Amino acid sequence: MSTIWTPGGERPVSREPSGATADEAQPAAEPGRAPTPEEFEAEMAEVQRQLGETPAHVVITNHCVGLCNLAALHLNQPEPDLEAAQLAIDGLAAIVEGLGSRLGDDAPTLADALAQIRLAFVQVKAGQSE
Repeated sequence: MSTIWTPGGERPVSREPSGATADEAQPAAEPGRAPTPEEFEAEMAEVQRQLGETPAHVVITNHCVGLCNLAALHLNQPEPDLEAAQLAIDGLAAIVEGLGSRLGDDAPTLADALAQIRLAFVQVKAGQSE
């Protein structure tokens, strides 16, 4: 069973088509064996179905977390990549500030994360100029 990250934590995601029992579900490819085109197509259809059932604000929040992590990754290198970090921060800001409360209950948390990563950027930049 796979999981998907949500602001409320990891959620289990069944690989079985909606309404199917374990006996009816297509078996997963054996470890070390590439899936057949049919297995791959079925898996992609299931992923799309699950994504379609996930509220848009949850998916967008997940991407925001990824952008914040990307910025932090670039800032935490021995030689920080400020340009890459700034791009990730600007992308995060465009989403968080552009969508605001449309992000649901996670909007304040995302705004706080944006403020924190901006502060980290300023601190790293100041440390490089010393």
